[in-house]
Amino acid sequence: MRTLSYIAAIIFALTFNISAQEAAGGRAKTSLGLRETFDRLVDGIKRVDAGQVMSVYQKSERLLIYNNNGTATNGWDNVNANVTATYEKLSNVTLDITGLRIEMIGKTAAVLTCKWKQTQDNDGKTESASGRMTLVFKLVGKEWKITHRHTSPDKPDATRPVFPSEREP
Repeated sequence: MRTLSYIAAIIFALTFNISAQEAAGGRAKTSLGLRETFDRLVDGIKRVDAGQVMSVYQKSERLLIYNNNGTATNGWDNVNANVTATYEKLSNVTLDITGLRIEMIGKTAAVLTCKWKQTQDNDGKTESASGRMTLVFKLVGKEWKITHRHTSPDKPDATRPVFPSEREP
């Protein structure tokens, strides 16, 4: 009888271990799909392809963007109009991403954070900016979609109301 108990315990332990490995593998596949979506976003920005960029955002009136300049844009149609109008003036875009982190929040939501540095020609004038970004992703069907974006510049405009204590790192 003891032998049977030991065998049952071993089978249980192995089953639990395999289940845990499968669950971890599922999380890895999930975050990999999210990373592919993020890479598609970055590629679309570099290629100045508004359609590719907008394809990673959830087509919803609940889409919320906190912009780099301190404003907010609500709804996919408004974001699409802004991106399309802006991209018509852009060329020679470079974008470097560092400090990328993906944090899964359950099976259908995730937060991605990173630092970014971008240069571009806007109407023929070269400009450069850098900052931090947070993206909130939601699994919609089988695709990861951005539902919220918040960007913060490293060097906010001096005219914006920012506490003096927050102006220094």
